[in-house]
Amino acid sequence: MFSFTLTLDPKGKTPMYDQLYAAVAAAIREGALRCGERLPSKRELCAQLGVSRATVETAYELLCAEGYVESRPRSGYYVEDYLISGQGTVPNCSAGNLLANQVRYSDRFRQRDLRGVEDAAPYGSLLSTSAVDVSAFPYASWAKLYKEVVYNSPELLQRGEPQGEPALRAALARLLSEYRGVGCAPEQVVVGSGMETLMGQLITLFGPDAVYAMEDPGYPAMERSLSARGRAIRWVPMDGSGMDAEALEAGGVTVAYLTPSHQFPLGITMPASRRSQLLHWAAAGERWIIEDDYDSEFRYGGRPISSMQGMDRHGRVIYAGTFSRSLAPAIRLAYMVLPGALLPRWQALYGRQQPTVSRYEQTVMARFLAEGYYGRYLRRVGKLYADRRAALLTALGEIPGLEVSGADGGIHFLLCLPRHSEGELLRRAAEAGLPLRGLSEFCHRVSPPASTLVLGFGGLPTERVGEVAMRLRAAWE
Repeated sequence: MFSFTLTLDPKGKTPMYDQLYAAVAAAIREGALRCGERLPSKRELCAQLGVSRATVETAYELLCAEGYVESRPRSGYYVEDYLISGQGTVPNCSAGNLLANQVRYSDRFRQRDLRGVEDAAPYGSLLSTSAVDVSAFPYASWAKLYKEVVYNSPELLQRGEPQGEPALRAALARLLSEYRGVGCAPEQVVVGSGMETLMGQLITLFGPDAVYAMEDPGYPAMERSLSARGRAIRWVPMDGSGMDAEALEAGGVTVAYLTPSHQFPLGITMPASRRSQLLHWAAAGERWIIEDDYDSEFRYGGRPISSMQGMDRHGRVIYAGTFSRSLAPAIRLAYMVLPGALLPRWQALYGRQQPTVSRYEQTVMARFLAEGYYGRYLRRVGKLYADRRAALLTALGEIPGLEVSGADGGIHFLLCLPRHSEGELLRRAAEAGLPLRGLSEFCHRVSPPASTLVLGFGGLPTERVGEVAMRLRAAWE
């Protein structure tokens, strides 16, 4: 049994259960605690370290949640076979221990095993534009905050504010000001259960006579929301800078929906000059711009341009974002910043409704932002995506004649191979187990550039980048 000789600091900034958790996790990563080894019982560890039972229980629960150890009924806590991403298992587990652990896996590790089996099969959703790398999700930090919030905040069982928890709205206002140049007060922030919920509220807010401009090609979810409510849509072709302001004037548009940071799916970053033109268009009448900043967190070439909302001097831009891309799709938490003129309208319509996101989840997210976890996570996952993108571009460069565009940001880009039609490229890729999507799927009134596909790399394991490139080359040659 491992001997715990560490000293915990009861006066430190970090809670003692977190100190204990970090020490045990480090021992497992470094091989001091070996696969299958039994940890001291809670009572033994309390006596060794001179800490409360609650401290040990919380640390052990976090270790279980993170997958470092497993709890066996009436037996104790045992070290799991720790997996290092891209390197296989730590070489301190015997074959017998590994075989035994295949039977003893916790539910979360069973899910990881199943995901691995799916990954080894034809690629399915790994190349989807909506896939993200959930292996990078900060499980331990999220679990720790969630446990603390649930245990220490019984008042969150009461009715919450319709716009969202004040602490979360304050944290979002600070985050958006610092990273995206958004100018807003917490009172302007509205929290909702996903972008579709918030866009539905805006559509109702603007009334049945509003005419919407949509990017063509463009994001399909907003089009579905508008069509389901019978709203008028004007499809506006993209040029090299984004949506054309003159086309808005000609179409009688009152609301323009834009993805200016990394236009979906073309990947265009709208320059400041075009943003200024569109802001001038909006300021000239009772017109609005919805700025969907859905994946502005990931930028690989050059300094990102500040948000359009931060450039707006007339209060005509609604800024919207979500954590579905940066953290995980299952975290159904989105937000929007309403101009002062729209806020009273929203409150009149929705100010008496229940919040659409759990108060517990909102409070966890507020702490996740305010205590720096989110910033650290973005730096880590941003480097992961940047390295993956670079490796993928290098590997795809081996395919003769292949052209790549829209790769300066986000987690998708376009591929063009002129020697085959789009349909032929898709058919051959699918036969190779690589389901992709053609650019034409996102076009409505415009004709797409020939032979162009959309490839997402957020969910593609870095170690399989070379395999993907080889499969595509074999399929297309």
